[in-house]
Amino acid sequence: AYLEWGDECTTFLNGMFAFAIYDSIKKFLFISRDRAGEKPIYYQFSNGILRFASELKALIDDKSLERKINKESLDCFLSMGFVPGDKCILEGFNKLPAAHSLIFSLIDSSISIKKYWELPVNQKNNLSELALTEELEELLDNSVKLQLLADVPVGVLLSGGVDSSLITAMASRHSNHLKTFNVRFPGQGKYDEAKYARKISQHFGTEHIELDASTVDEELLIRLARQFDEPIVDSSMIPMFLVSELVQQHCKVVLGGDGGDELFGGYEHYSRLLWMNKYFKFMPLFLRQSAATISSKTMPLGMKGRSWIQSLRYNLKTEVPLIANYFDPSYRKKLMNGVSPDWQIVGEDILRVRTPKHTDLLQRSTRMDFCNYLTEDILVKVDRASMLNSLEIRAPFLDKNLIEFAFKKVPSCLKATSQNKKIILKTLSRKILPVDFDINRKQGFSIPINDWLKKGKFRDFFNNVLLDPQTIFDRKIVEELLKYQDMGFNNGEKLFALLMFELWRREYQVSF
Repeated sequence: AYLEWGDECTTFLNGMFAFAIYDSIKKFLFISRDRAGEKPIYYQFSNGILRFASELKALIDDKSLERKINKESLDCFLSMGFVPGDKCILEGFNKLPAAHSLIFSLIDSSISIKKYWELPVNQKNNLSELALTEELEELLDNSVKLQLLADVPVGVLLSGGVDSSLITAMASRHSNHLKTFNVRFPGQGKYDEAKYARKISQHFGTEHIELDASTVDEELLIRLARQFDEPIVDSSMIPMFLVSELVQQHCKVVLGGDGGDELFGGYEHYSRLLWMNKYFKFMPLFLRQSAATISSKTMPLGMKGRSWIQSLRYNLKTEVPLIANYFDPSYRKKLMNGVSPDWQIVGEDILRVRTPKHTDLLQRSTRMDFCNYLTEDILVKVDRASMLNSLEIRAPFLDKNLIEFAFKKVPSCLKATSQNKKIILKTLSRKILPVDFDINRKQGFSIPINDWLKKGKFRDFFNNVLLDPQTIFDRKIVEELLKYQDMGFNNGEKLFALLMFELWRREYQVSF
């Protein structure tokens, strides 16, 4: 492809990739990364030397490079739960952003970076819901058919939700011996989706394998902190790892449902944002901002409804609220007070810069999540957890043609409303899934982190790490978070964020 089209070859590629090609005639290195960011590329460029790898840990193995925290990136991490775009948690290092290519010239030791693909602009059309649903079915079927091509048998991670059930339905059309996998977590009945997955498996005649995950201990958290190149705030990395560990014993390649929520409006916060826009648009912005400011000062962190009241400060005509705002600006300043009294708040400004320009709130929100949350959190979690177990997880929803269909052709009213979500996917589900399938059920891939922190070995482990004198986070603020946790406010994910950052920082001996 490169010989035929040169650095334009990426426009002809589909799926996940990260590669580097050395052109010995033109004397440059060509590096590129897939559109959604399923596969990673890190690089470090200084003194005319380019270092690059698919893992940050490979780069920092070079002892001549300083391992120092980038403060802007840490502020983003504490705010958003990840480090966005080309930024990296380490000073002097970068990520190649999704849908970008990099050329390094060996003639003059220069680098240039360009974006080779953009999400298409949504275009109004006269296609009916029926016509769009038929096109969606054809595109998803084609994508799954392509993703089933492999040198080894390919299975499906079947949770029993809409996304994985649709993929199972399509895969069963092209495979006579399809294996589906569902993992149960001991002692966590409310997180058990086995019966829903079983129903889909029986309907489509798959060879269904139910696996019981092992219990989780603190050693696993240390191992995950070591594996993730940059810490992310997502405790579902734990079940993702356990699923990968079990499935790879039976299958080396599986299909997953990642991307369905971002493409077709599946998250709960889409409906909430549309509801807010409907009922608060006549309330003056300054009043909403005042309410948000008061809530940050009077409502304890983790109190139900706090983040939503704080999101009132955003202008929904042009912005997208940061729903998963782990630590607001005042808390970030307090957390970092011990090591940096003049801590600079940049997370919200960087978010505004990255907010897609679109008049439609839902278009803005789904595009924002596709370019940020999906790329920097979901796909990182899946890639690192699966690669650690030598398992390849493919995402049929992230087929180029399907992505462009979702953002170019599907109108917002067929994605989500204030009362409904994933509308067009549910229409397709009614057509091809069992009649009694519950299309409205949504259960995230999660663990009971707040229950774990009530008492016992996990609470002790969190206390030992986060209250240790060598932590960079202010001890009083950490103690306050733990106190709020004991009072019933759910700060589990926030405490998990601080824990994983500290474990990562210590593992790689990173200075501040």
